[in-house]
Amino acid sequence: MLADLGLLLLRVVVGVLFMGHGLQKLAGWFGGHGLAGTGQWLEGIGLRPGRAWALLAGALETVGGLLFALGLFTPLGTVFISAVMLMAIARVHWAKGPWITNGGYEHALTKLTAAIAVALVGPGAYALDRYVGVTLPVAAVLAAGLLAALLVVAVAPRPQAVARPEARRAA
Repeated sequence: MLADLGLLLLRVVVGVLFMGHGLQKLAGWFGGHGLAGTGQWLEGIGLRPGRAWALLAGALETVGGLLFALGLFTPLGTVFISAVMLMAIARVHWAKGPWITNGGYEHALTKLTAAIAVALVGPGAYALDRYVGVTLPVAAVLAAGLLAALLVVAVAPRPQAVARPEARRAA
């Protein structure tokens, strides 16, 4: 019973936060920049057309987060979440190393790992999948999602290198 409560807690917190992050992109809620601002930022890192990428990322985060939180089609929600996190790690955070204090991938990797872990062990007893009798082949869905995410990372245009200003030396 405690394991099922733990899975429920993990799914709801991660899922709801993903929904909020997606709604920042889609609607500008919760201090987000909406499609226009997010699209402009994505264009700045080489993802064109930025608005289309913002719509895709926002939709995957919102729908994936909802499915994940509810425990409904959990492997599919995991694929949506994983695709966005893999893209973020590969395109934005990887070159900055692991630590978030340097803009690194630790936060995105943590969310990615949590989503995949839930998909591998199952959403628990307090998930809609169990009550509506939904069963998806987890391994096949995760493999398809990983391949799709890798394809997106491979075909998406690379961001332009940004020159870093020299650090000021103390006099």
